[in-house]
Amino acid sequence: MSGLPAGTSLKFAVERFSDTVVIRCRGKLVAGVNDRFHREVGGLIPGSKRIVLDMAELTHMDSSGIGTLVRLYVSAKSAGCALQLKNIGKPVRQLLGVTHLIDVLSVVGENNIRFG
Repeated sequence: MSGLPAGTSLKFAVERFSDTVVIRCRGKLVAGVNDRFHREVGGLIPGSKRIVLDMAELTHMDSSGIGTLVRLYVSAKSAGCALQLKNIGKPVRQLLGVTHLIDVLSVVGENNIRFG
């Protein structure tokens, strides 16, 4: 990730459970890192029925991060895969609320119960 401004790193860990993939995100989903995230998560869509993005440790997201989520949502929906968000922190939740994406994207709670 050389050449990126300090503090823009995004790390994520992928866990597979049968036909579900859980991706634990940590850091910032911002310009400069979202293309790699889209490429790697997008590559998991064809072989999965459900992808859960656990955002408990995602501290910030900018407009390009929102664009990445929308692109992943469209790709997943087209492939018959459910893309769900889990453990959304307050700053990211507010951003998704302002853009009304919180109503479009599937959000699940701690026990994978859909709400919102």
